[in-house]
Amino acid sequence: MVKLFCKLEMLLMKKIIYFYLPLCPFCHEADQYLKENINENARFKELEIIRINEAKEVKVANSYDYYYVPCFWLDQQKIHEGPVTKAKIKEILLMALE
Repeated sequence: MVKLFCKLEMLLMKKIIYFYLPLCPFCHEADQYLKENINENARFKELEIIRINEAKEVKVANSYDYYYVPCFWLDQQKIHEGPVTKAKIKEILLMALE
């Protein structure tokens, strides 16, 4: 029963879509904050985070409405664009668990 509940819970979690550029210093900070938050909360390891390098995946990036990176979406809703703090990353991760 526990396994079934865990699988159902994972299906209900929202996908995080994360647009970044490899040379962006703000994206490097976001990456670090993601790692720190995930290491501090085991539930965050279950989240699906789709990383999209906008320089390599131009068509995908152009299909979303944003201007700055890092940019985070939950499913099809933009929730943050531009520089982030560790607290903001945690908030994004918590929103995905809801």
